[in-house]
Parts: sequence; structure tokens; C-alpha cells
Amino acid sequence: MTTEQFNVEIPFDMVGYRLDKALAKLFPSYSRARLQQWIKEGLVSVDNVKLRGKDKLKGGEHIQLTAQLTKEVTWQPQSLKLNVVYEDADLLVVNKPAGLVVHPGTGNQDKTLVNALLYYAPELEQLPRAGIIHRLDKDTSGILVVARNISSHNSLVTQLQNREFVRKYQAFVNGVMVAGSTIDAPVGRHHVHRTRMAVTESGKTAITHYRVIHRYRNHTAIRVQLETGRTHQIRVHMAYKNYPILGDSVYGGRLRIPPKSSDEFKTTLRQFPRQALHAEQLGFIHPSSKEFIQWTVPLPDDMQNLLTALEKDNLKFGIE
Repeated sequence: MTTEQFNVEIPFDMVGYRLDKALAKLFPSYSRARLQQWIKEGLVSVDNVKLRGKDKLKGGEHIQLTAQLTKEVTWQPQSLKLNVVYEDADLLVVNKPAGLVVHPGTGNQDKTLVNALLYYAPELEQLPRAGIIHRLDKDTSGILVVARNISSHNSLVTQLQNREFVRKYQAFVNGVMVAGSTIDAPVGRHHVHRTRMAVTESGKTAITHYRVIHRYRNHTAIRVQLETGRTHQIRVHMAYKNYPILGDSVYGGRLRIPPKSSDEFKTTLRQFPRQALHAEQLGFIHPSSKEFIQWTVPLPDDMQNLLTALEKDNLKFGIE
């Protein structure tokens, strides 16, 4: 077991908060139960005094927390190919290929991104969810960040919750869009198909911004920026607007092939293996340097080939 010391000041907008509730806001990486246990064990002091979890705060107090780090995950490390875009002592930035599951689960017990990360950086076993801050769907390619220590994990989770991450995606959708827009529609579990998500009044707030990059005969290339990060949010929102992601087998409906398409173009559309969605850009405040940092990763080969086919089809019909 290792420990890590935190020293924070209670902000004045937490006046009247219970100590355990304030800690849950300040240290979102830890569960409320774990924080309460540390309070009971005397690992939390407020102005050098041990308080109870239910004690109220006045604002401005100095809290010292001794976090006890134990093994958080039971998944096994595996030597798998890993595309690391950037790394330092605080974090890893990884470019995930399409087809790679992020976390082990039913039907995917191993050979996931987590298994590869635990082999590459064994210290991640002490972090919730092996340090992964946000997920990408199995068949979505692109960039994501992994924290390497609990301080970084806490900082990045807080930024994500406060909608301070910059997350931009590139996608190809079915249909020709007139212009970009913002979709503000709650997303939650589908009331019938429980493995799917849907726009539903009982869902959580979900906001997606998108703009047109280029129009093709029956498709549009768009750039999407997430304000929130609900499960399948982009895929659900674009289907809700009747511009489903090309190749999306869950939300995309039947394959749409433009009339008079060449056999080559038909084959490209039919054989595209996944939703045409790529997380191309990620930015946030570095946990240690406090500077804004950002990365961009190019389209993977399959989406680049799809782009070439769309451009070639446009050219055939004299469309710029």
C-alpha cells in the first residue's frame, strides 16, 4: 500500500457543506464510502483537527488528506500494441484503434485497452478504472487520456465534470446537411432496447455541437465538439436529427447507397466495418504545469479511404 498527501483549501462556496460532501466534490476520483472511511480512520484533518463526516464547514479551512492507495483493479496486464501519443509522469495520451474495447467486460475479458495499459504502466492498477478518464466506443477510433497518479486523476475528472475538456471528433453522416448546429437533447437508456441509448425526457443533459466540413452527394463530413459526454452521445444525437453516422449498425438504419454509384463506391460503402466516427482532438489543463495542452491525431486508414471514395464519387458527378 502506498499513500499520497493532499492539501486543499475549502472554497467559500462550500460554506455549510458537510465534510464528507465537500470531500466528495473536491476528490471526485474517490467514492463517498472510501472518503468516509478515511475520515473515520483519522486520515483527514481540518485545520489540524479531526472532524466527523457530518460536521459542517465554514469555508477557508485547510484540509489535509492522506489517501491510502490500494490495488483498484483485478484485470491482468497483457503485452498488446499501444499507440502512445504523449506521456509524462502524470498522464498518458493514447490513440485507440477501431475495434479495441476500452474496459474488460462481458464478452471481452481480455485483450482490451486496459490490459495493454496495465502492462505498459503497472502503477495504473492503483487507480480507479486503471486511470482512464473517459471512454470511446469499441468501434470509435481516436484519442483519449489516462491518468498515471491519483492527483492527476482527480484534476482530470474534475475538469471533465466541469465540461472543461476540449473533445472534437470527425464523422461522416448519411444525408446532406445544410448547416451546422447544436443539439441539446437528453440521452438515457432506451425504454425497450436496454442495451441501446436514446433521446428521452428521463435522460441526462446532453449537448453536441457540430459543423459541416464538406458535402457529398448523399453524405456529409462534419466536425463534432462534445460539451457533455453521455454514452453513445454523438451517435444517438445524429440519428435523432436524421443524419445517422455512416456505418453505424446500431443507430444508422439501413445502408444508403446513392443512385448511379459505381460498383467500386458501392463496395466501399458496404464493406465499411464500423461507425465512421473518430476522436481527433483532445485538450485540457495539465494537472501539474497548469498549462493548456492539446493533441490532434489524423484519420485512420479506413476513414481516409472512405474520404477518398466520397471525393471520387463527387468528382464523377461534377460536384466540388
